[in-house]
Amino acid sequence: MTSSFHARRRMAVAGALSALMLTAAPAAFADDVRAPQPGVISVSGEGVAAVAPDMAVISLTVLREAETAREALDANNAAMSDVLAAMKAEGIAERDLQTGGFSIQPRWVYPENRDGETREPRIVGYTVNNTLTVRIRDLSRLGAILDTSVSLGVNQGGNIIFTNDDKDKIREAARLDAVANARAKAQAMTGALGVGLGRITQISENSGSAPPMPMVRAEMAMMSKAADEVPVASGENEYRVTVNVTWEIAQ
Repeated sequence: MTSSFHARRRMAVAGALSALMLTAAPAAFADDVRAPQPGVISVSGEGVAAVAPDMAVISLTVLREAETAREALDANNAAMSDVLAAMKAEGIAERDLQTGGFSIQPRWVYPENRDGETREPRIVGYTVNNTLTVRIRDLSRLGAILDTSVSLGVNQGGNIIFTNDDKDKIREAARLDAVANARAKAQAMTGALGVGLGRITQISENSGSAPPMPMVRAEMAMMSKAADEVPVASGENEYRVTVNVTWEIAQ
C-alpha cells in the first residue's frame, strides 16, 4: 500500500511539472521573439573653410666655413646674433624665435690614389650651420624681414609656410558646414523614399588642412638680389572636415 501511494505521488508531481512546462513554453518563446530593428541610413558630409593666412613660419640659416671649427663658429655666432637682434627690432616676440638646428661638420678632401699609393682623406676646414625658425604674425613685414635677414648674413633656408594662429575656430566653421551638408543629403534621400530621419546612432569626424598648403621655397642667397624687399604671395588656406553620420529610418 505504501509503495502504491508513493507511485501515485510521483506520477502526480510529474504531471504537474509537465503542465507547468507547457504553460511556460509560450511565454519563453514570446520573449525570444524580438521586434524588428529599424533600418539605418549612413551619410558623409564635407565642410570647407577657406581663409587668408594670418601668420608665416620661416627658417633662416646662417652657414659659415673656416679652416678651424673655432673660426667658423665665431663667424656664425656674429652673423646669427645680428639676425636675432634684427628680428627683435622688427617686433618679433621671444616666443616666436626658436633655434631649429645647429651643427658643426668637418670638410673632408678625398685625394685620388696614384701609382698604387693609398692617400688618406684629410680635413681642410669646418662648416657651421645655425637655423632660426621665426613666426611672423604681421604678414605685411614678411618681405622686408626676408630681405633684411639676407643682408645680415643668412645664406640658406627661405622656406615659408603660411598658416593660421587659431585653427580650431576655423575648423569649427568647417565642422558645422559638414554636419549641415550630411543632414541635407540624408533628408533628400529619405524624402525621395517617403520616409523620415529618426535618432542618430553614430557620428564620426575626420579633419585636416587640404593640400597644397601655400609654400614658397627659395635660396636666400638668390633673394639678396631683390631691389627693395622679397615679393611674396600668401594665397588662402583650406581647412576640411568630413563627418559620417548614421540615422535610424523613421517609417
